[in-house]
Amino acid sequence: MHLSYWFTSRLCALACASTMVLTLGALAPAEAQQGPLNRQQAVQALGDADPLRRLEGMVRLADIGTAADTDALMPRLLDTDPTLRHTALGIIWRLWGRSGDDAIDKLYQQGMGLMQSGNLPKAVEVFSDIISQRPDFAEAWNKRATLYYMMDQYDMSMKDCDEVLKRVPNHFGALSGYAQMLAERDQPERALELLERAYRVNPNSGNAEPMIDGLRRQIEAKRKKST
Repeated sequence: MHLSYWFTSRLCALACASTMVLTLGALAPAEAQQGPLNRQQAVQALGDADPLRRLEGMVRLADIGTAADTDALMPRLLDTDPTLRHTALGIIWRLWGRSGDDAIDKLYQQGMGLMQSGNLPKAVEVFSDIISQRPDFAEAWNKRATLYYMMDQYDMSMKDCDEVLKRVPNHFGALSGYAQMLAERDQPERALELLERAYRVNPNSGNAEPMIDGLRRQIEAKRKKST
């Protein structure tokens, strides 16, 4: 099946996050000299005027942060430094995948492995198990939404996107994925609303602007046709 930019960008961010963090960690000598930042120091460093200090905070949060720390990282998706913007993107995806429970995180990694190997029904079972145990873990809902999308079960996918957005309203992955499914169901107005929300949070997708423009043209064509 054709994979949307939504799903493809998710896989790219997930695949690149670990490599990116390891590579960029070598660029933060202050941490090696002074000892690792604690969580509070790392969060504070994100707003520093020095881009290397901001990078140091990001790299440290990639090691010790949780999903709750993504709120502090979101502004860095708008950073003036493009390298830091893309670093923040990978780390946000990385942190979204941490529940804070070792057993749940182990199940999550099992589900990811099944997903990447193409065993989609079994992956759905694993993420459904996680959801039953930790319904507050938004990324389990998000991964199951992605799986349902891959299996052409759009109604189920959209329901899971709703659950993600209840827990993480600025989840740009769920917003953009939901928008695409609505667009494919000839609901361009709602699709545009969600995609614009995603773009305001994360303007780093090269495919978002063309899709937004296309939805606007579609809405205008529908308006002209109805008058």
